[in-house]
Amino acid sequence: MRRLPLLRAAAAALLLTAALSTTGSGAAAVEPAEARPPASAGLLDALRTDLGLTRHQAEQRLAAERTAVKTEQRAERIAGAAYGGSWFEPATGRLVVAVTHEKPAAEVRGLGAETRIVRHSAALLDRAKTRIDAMPAPAGVAGWHVDPRANRVVVTVVRADRNDRAVRAFVERARRAGPVDVSETERAPVTYAAGTVGGDPYYTGNVRCSIGFSVHGGFVTAGHCGRAGAAVRGWDGSAMGTFQGSSFPGDDYAYVSVHSGWWTVPVVLGWGTVPDRLVRGSAEAPVGASICRSGSTTRWHCGTVLAKNETVNYSQGAVHQMTKTSVCAQGGDSGGSFISGDQAQGVTSGGWGNCSTGGETWFQPVNEILGRYGLTLHTA
Repeated sequence: MRRLPLLRAAAAALLLTAALSTTGSGAAAVEPAEARPPASAGLLDALRTDLGLTRHQAEQRLAAERTAVKTEQRAERIAGAAYGGSWFEPATGRLVVAVTHEKPAAEVRGLGAETRIVRHSAALLDRAKTRIDAMPAPAGVAGWHVDPRANRVVVTVVRADRNDRAVRAFVERARRAGPVDVSETERAPVTYAAGTVGGDPYYTGNVRCSIGFSVHGGFVTAGHCGRAGAAVRGWDGSAMGTFQGSSFPGDDYAYVSVHSGWWTVPVVLGWGTVPDRLVRGSAEAPVGASICRSGSTTRWHCGTVLAKNETVNYSQGAVHQMTKTSVCAQGGDSGGSFISGDQAQGVTSGGWGNCSTGGETWFQPVNEILGRYGLTLHTA
């Protein structure tokens, strides 16, 4: 039986001390806010460095975001068909909920949220995006998503290709599908797999990727890192497990079962930047919330949630239902953990830029992966 050294940070993004007391939990398990320990000094320092916050501001923001997660779930139920989406507003520390008429707004405000009256419901915008999802996209189109702030579907094109005939034709067809705005980006996103580098978390073939989150029996990661049936090696080259399921493109997620010599714990590595993070659930953070990423190449970085349910147009094909963030990443970070506070969010898929000059990164939401394979998140 092979066992990993407990203090080896590069071992795997879910392996830590076996002495942690853990209990099984469903995918949507959320610990009451009053039971959570205070934020660590390392996490507060990371938010200060990556988001420009003081320690006090970081503490206030994390507390406000925990409240916003609960408020968002209740507000959507209250607004019903009038729900137009929602987002966290860092300047006020409150959730903003869009509604299509005033009737449910007062009840939503009673939850402590702000409201905005908008023209289009979230359901209408989602239907428009679904119609766009069915359109073949040229390489100059980076992706598209529903933007609750703009109350429209936003199609993002590569700036250098904005006048390309195929790009313009796609945008024209998209506008016929529903209310659409167009934004520009410097570069198209790419996946973040990398060639083999000794001593890093896991390998399949000649590809290195990062572990996402522990589930009972294994871990979840990015689908482009390996196909079903592919063998996985650990940081030391020993047999670690097997891809039991994998989807890419269309989706970008996978499930790897691990051998008996490897164990799983509800931990995301902080790589010495912050203390290793316990995972206590998978409640989804709203647009505008802070979020951090752990990966085997660039380790720990933080940013904010920029958009949800975005279709990302990689060269290999489109991937749906992705979440866009301002967090940087690089090759080898694929599959790694996105976490908000102590709540698992998703696994790193791809993006553009790097952690020297900045960029944007997308992740596949973890709850979708758990549901797809019938997995149970390993929580503390």
